Amino acid sequence: MPTRPRGTKRLPELKAANGNMDSTRAFVRHVKRLVIKVGTAVVTRADGRLALGRLGALCEQIKELNLQGYEVIMVSSGAVGLGRQRLRYRKLVNSSFADLQKPQVELDGKACAAVGQSSLMALYDTLFSQLDVTSAQLLVTDHDFKSIDFRMQLNETVQSLLSLTVVPIFNENDAVSTRKAPYEDSSGIFWDNDSLAALLALELKADLLILLSDVEGLYSGPPSDPKSRLIRTYIKERHQGEITFGDKSRVGRGGMTAKVNAAVNAAQAGIPVVITSGYAPENILKVLQGEDIGTLFHEDAHLWVQSQDISAREMAVAARESSRNLQAISSEDRRKVLLDIADALEANQEQIMKENEADVAAAEKAGYERSLIARLALKPGKITNLANSIRVLAKMEDPIGRVLKRTELADGLVLEKTSSPLGVLLIVFESRPEALVQIASLAVRSGNGLLLKGGKEAKRSNAILHKVITDAIPDSIGGRLIGLVTSREEIPDLLKLDDVIDLVIPRGSNKLVSQIKESTKIPVLGHSDGICHVYVDKSANMEMANRIIVDAKVDYPAACNAMETLLLHKDLVPAGGLNAIVFGLRTKGVTLYGGPKVSSMLNIPQALSLHHEYNSMACTIETVDDVHQAIDHIHQYGSAHTDCIIAEDGEAVETFLRQVDSAAVFHNASTRFCDGARFGLGAEVGISTSRIHARGPVGVEGLLTTRWILRGNGQVVDGDKGVTYTHRDLPIQS
Repeated sequence: MPTRPRGTKRLPELKAANGNMDSTRAFVRHVKRLVIKVGTAVVTRADGRLALGRLGALCEQIKELNLQGYEVIMVSSGAVGLGRQRLRYRKLVNSSFADLQKPQVELDGKACAAVGQSSLMALYDTLFSQLDVTSAQLLVTDHDFKSIDFRMQLNETVQSLLSLTVVPIFNENDAVSTRKAPYEDSSGIFWDNDSLAALLALELKADLLILLSDVEGLYSGPPSDPKSRLIRTYIKERHQGEITFGDKSRVGRGGMTAKVNAAVNAAQAGIPVVITSGYAPENILKVLQGEDIGTLFHEDAHLWVQSQDISAREMAVAARESSRNLQAISSEDRRKVLLDIADALEANQEQIMKENEADVAAAEKAGYERSLIARLALKPGKITNLANSIRVLAKMEDPIGRVLKRTELADGLVLEKTSSPLGVLLIVFESRPEALVQIASLAVRSGNGLLLKGGKEAKRSNAILHKVITDAIPDSIGGRLIGLVTSREEIPDLLKLDDVIDLVIPRGSNKLVSQIKESTKIPVLGHSDGICHVYVDKSANMEMANRIIVDAKVDYPAACNAMETLLLHKDLVPAGGLNAIVFGLRTKGVTLYGGPKVSSMLNIPQALSLHHEYNSMACTIETVDDVHQAIDHIHQYGSAHTDCIIAEDGEAVETFLRQVDSAAVFHNASTRFCDGARFGLGAEVGISTSRIHARGPVGVEGLLTTRWILRGNGQVVDGDKGVTYTHRDLPIQS
């Protein structure tokens, strides 16, 4: 295998990176020989000049593929465009002023091809030479492939070149082609460089064909249309009649239509094809690493798609339609749906626990953090507790269509403000499979459609829970009321659907929440960190304080409402309160980290940051001068989730409760009480630290909005001349 020239950029190893690839791209492990077709739009810039930066990056990738033992065959367009630009310049230089005033005749395409082919090949030769790679030019015509002898010789020549790690570069020989015109005649064995690439992939027994374009892949409509979505895997039966193609390539022969036709033909012949952008500097390498980029065409693609696997938009629209069916049935029927779901969960408890245990075992084998595994596991009795929470939710007053306010606008004209479902919710959550049950039950109770995306570590748990719940929903409502998103790659498409998805609620890490907020126009509700504080005032009952502190930290350390920082009044240090609390936490196995003052005082490691969520049996301890400094500390380092004061001094307590600006503020009670079920909400979709719409544990009410219902008997505005406004509050009728 060739050695790497000094100074060559080191690109990522390919074969070793295939462990976590998408299952639909697993075939790349076996790719040895590939054909790469480079479109004219990749080779040239918008002004027709060569795109030297893109070509340089392309050649670097091919160099890397050579080093790693791949056999690379190129098909490159661009010769006609490049030749046309050069001949136009030559014509301009040789023309008189009078000549330029005459109507300009379009240049002969075959002459352009003849000039451009040598220029294009000279450029490739120069770029590859800098990388110590040898290339060879092979010009072919449609007529050549009619000869069996030619095909045999072609295979022998290419095999000889590849054995010497030479990169063959094919192009249609437009200069001597018998076509009427390079951009008009689409007949024959191949009719452009896309179909030539597909033909060569088949003829030369390639394992993969990559078609490089000026867009990310195949879209459902013109890529410039914001409603268009990237198609990850092309299914002919589904997508053939669904796609709306945009304009032809600005410079090439057929644009995306030609690429799709070539890709479909190659895939049907057993050659996998990926259409992806040639603008990104390492896309070829990413394809061979199994990354889910571009659009894949594969003969088995229809087998990978389950019947319920529909597009992001279809899923969201179906959820909205089903939610309207849910809202149309009676309150009693909606209550029965919830009770049926609760019964179904208990009836399938054994199967649910079996799938969850498989997820936990896989997570342990993969070396996931203990805190994540703790959130992943469904503890004994959890399913029963979830079912009972759903029954509590079912017994609550029906939240849909409640009249919140009645106002008489004028005589006989009554306005009602009523509660109404938001519409379609998208919930993205990590690790916790019980979250799926809570969120689904809340969606049913509030009349909302729902799309769920859980973490891959809970894939089996989420799948069985989703099946049990949707099977319990009557056909008259529709099982697609609750959609389960199974691919991470669908999330970007869903986040674009601000016309059909009404609210996104991310439940997970700060990174997850931040990424979602930055990626969508849809309103986002949720919290990122759960950095909950407990402040122990000097007036605290220390026996009570120890009990609350241990519970807040130890009861469920991975929960977002677990204590992460303990603040102690400085006067408790000489009084022995600090030592007693430290002893109690250490006895329970809690690892302690100190703030700047306590770390030296107790000789314990200093916390790397005072704004840190451990999600484990660890916490930070620091001392403060008084309640005011505790409040300042919480505002500076907290996350506005849940904070608690343990104190008997009424003034300190009221100061803390009034001034701490968090979603939940407690006095003499564990932070673990911040929970939808414990608040009597039945369940929670999450805990919001936002200040708009809903804050704290978000139950049914947080998933509702309002509508205005106006009841009249023929009133018209008519410039307000015939209306006497009363604006009188009316009693709400039961």
